[in-house]
Amino acid sequence: MLGANATSLPIAFEEHYDELLTHVSRKVGCPATARDIMQEAYLRVARAYPGRKVDNPRAFLHRIVGNLAIDQLRRETRQRSFMSSEPLSVAVSAELPSAEAAVAAKQRLARLLEIIEELPPRCREVFVMRKLEDLDHEEISARLGISRNMVSTHIRNAVLYCARRLREQD
Repeated sequence: MLGANATSLPIAFEEHYDELLTHVSRKVGCPATARDIMQEAYLRVARAYPGRKVDNPRAFLHRIVGNLAIDQLRRETRQRSFMSSEPLSVAVSAELPSAEAAVAAKQRLARLLEIIEELPPRCREVFVMRKLEDLDHEEISARLGISRNMVSTHIRNAVLYCARRLREQD
């Protein structure tokens, strides 16, 4: 039950903006990234909870921006794990595939893109959002207005279909 002091989340977001920004800035250590996270948080609140009122909007909003900050830090950690500490020229020269391997990889990628085009439209849309745009299940669900379980089902079906078709062509 909502108390008499319940506040709309978009309004509460604006009221607590400076405090939330400081909180996110401390977590991510970069003011520009913090502002990006705040923008994403506001869009999510405005889309998902436009008229929703909660008793403790400040805590609710801290949780949202905190989770987005953690997601950002995880993405950065994942990206750093793929980066080499060697100078670029050494890392690139040591990892270049042979000309034959490069051609084979390009052909396989072209086949995969053709196979993705064969997927049913919604399944293809979900698959591309997840695998190419790196959106999480929750964001895909919100954008497309489908359940997270349906997102998982589409992704699973797409992966199985693509793998089967690639095996058939090999």
